[in-house]
Amino acid sequence: MLPSLALFAFYVWEPLFENVRLSLHNSVRYEVLDFVGLENYRRVLANPDFLAAFKNTFSYTVWSLLIGFLVPIFLGIIISETVHLKGFFRTGIYFPNIVPGIATIWIWNYFFTPGATGVLNILIGKLGLPAFEWLNNTHYTIPLIVVTMTWKSAGSTALIYMANISAISPDLYEAATIDGAGIWQRIRHITLPSIFSLGKTLMILQIIAVFQILYEPMVLKNGGPNNASISLMMLQYRYAFRDFDFSGGAALSVMVCIILIILSGIYMKLTSGKEEKAV
Repeated sequence: MLPSLALFAFYVWEPLFENVRLSLHNSVRYEVLDFVGLENYRRVLANPDFLAAFKNTFSYTVWSLLIGFLVPIFLGIIISETVHLKGFFRTGIYFPNIVPGIATIWIWNYFFTPGATGVLNILIGKLGLPAFEWLNNTHYTIPLIVVTMTWKSAGSTALIYMANISAISPDLYEAATIDGAGIWQRIRHITLPSIFSLGKTLMILQIIAVFQILYEPMVLKNGGPNNASISLMMLQYRYAFRDFDFSGGAALSVMVCIILIILSGIYMKLTSGKEEKAV
């Protein structure tokens, strides 16, 4: 195990601690200069874009749990209960994962184009409805971006749920059927409790991933309109690669890491008792 641990320490822990050190110093690019303590953190918190990015990042997380977390579970259960063409549906829901991420964003950008040239506006125009602003409407920007992310990634997560469901003993379903349980009762009392532990793990991984959302709002709206879609990672990108303020970017990344540690701890604490009951 030593070679693996050495590589892990060199490529993960060393950059992590170096990032913390950089956040406590002034710097010119990556050259560390004088120690300034928490001054970089104060500058980041005083940035007028920080509050908008902070709120939006939590909004992305909440919307992803309302949309992106439930859709794979629904797909996994429905396809597992399907008798015919199961392989076809598995391939179909996984297909969007094959498309490169940037290509996915550009595809959906054509759908969300405002005015008469947008794909969605052309479709609703056939129904006699007026054109909609889509991503230009600040109230719908984040939910629509989450829909794009869900379309891209829900299929692979659904396959994980299907693999877990297929490992459930058929005897449980047979006994429930003999007792007169319908499909929804089997799902409620057998399937959902059996995938609870997996769902718990995938949920915290999803929170961590969505909290670091970057290229979707950057490519679709560049954080707009009026900072309605800017995220903490996008703000960090601006610090580091637009303003070349690597100390500020390092400070913001440390703050994001601390927030994720706190959220993970709270979530694990809240769900630990439920998992014991489910088992």
